[in-house]
Amino acid sequence: MRSLILSSIFLLSFVVLSYAQKANPDNPPASNPNAAEISFEKTVHDYGTIVRGSNGTCEFKFTNTGKEPLILSKPRSSCGCTVPTWPKEPILPGNSDMIKVTYNTNTIGPINKTVTVSSNAQTSTVILSIKGKVVAAPVETVPEKQNDIGATPINK
Repeated sequence: MRSLILSSIFLLSFVVLSYAQKANPDNPPASNPNAAEISFEKTVHDYGTIVRGSNGTCEFKFTNTGKEPLILSKPRSSCGCTVPTWPKEPILPGNSDMIKVTYNTNTIGPINKTVTVSSNAQTSTVILSIKGKVVAAPVETVPEKQNDIGATPINK
């Protein structure tokens, strides 16, 4: 009898919780018209072709176009070779700031990485992308010494 009661309570709890998680299409959740909003000037940076060991830092400028302060969470990069730096303090409405992304250019090959930016904005997640190609440094050639057959040596 005890197991029947416990099973009934478990089943009833499961049904109630399952129903509570369903979205009601007739009544979508209300959005905050005063919420912060993040607007980037660009979301993709193309390094083009860069030389191994060169500066791999780029900047993504954004503006809080909402009506409340914008707070960024820790941006997540797609790998350890890409390191984002972001403002830790809230960005007031109408103000701008930058997210700096540094890519380690010591590995030769194509660049195709992302940084996921989370915030309290209406659009809570934005994906920034970097792309390009890292190539080896060009080999410097030293000009060969030319022998001038008609030259006369200087003796001192």
